[in-house]
Amino acid sequence: MYKHILIATDGSDLAQNAVQQGLELARHFKATATAITVTAPWPVGETGAMMTAIPFQDYQNVVTRHAEEVLAPVRDLASKLGVACDTVHVPNEYPAEAIIEHAKAKNCDLIVMASHGRRGIARILLGSQATRVLAYSPVPVLICK
Repeated sequence: MYKHILIATDGSDLAQNAVQQGLELARHFKATATAITVTAPWPVGETGAMMTAIPFQDYQNVVTRHAEEVLAPVRDLASKLGVACDTVHVPNEYPAEAIIEHAKAKNCDLIVMASHGRRGIARILLGSQATRVLAYSPVPVLICK
């Protein structure tokens, strides 16, 4: 049924459930998997008349280290389950857009991801990456709560 499953993770406990489900599905269908983590663009903030920012090199180092911490356990679990799984870190992108673009580029036929289930003002302020992926994905999306 599925040949290539894209599994999105941000390293949270909730996302770990989606990783587990996605890898189990890949094992069941004898599919390959790709785990993706995305880090948002370099943050720049404005305070008064001055622009402030985390130094770019420091930001790159932190997000690269964090991505490796997120993806290493995915590789370990995939190996334990006997699933072929590539891992990808996409820096300087917005998560929903990067997930959809990567799914297209890799010809994935399913996206598995978690939903944090934010409601009310938190959803308005933070948005919902899962909702955006659901709305714009050309392939089926499995949301794990």
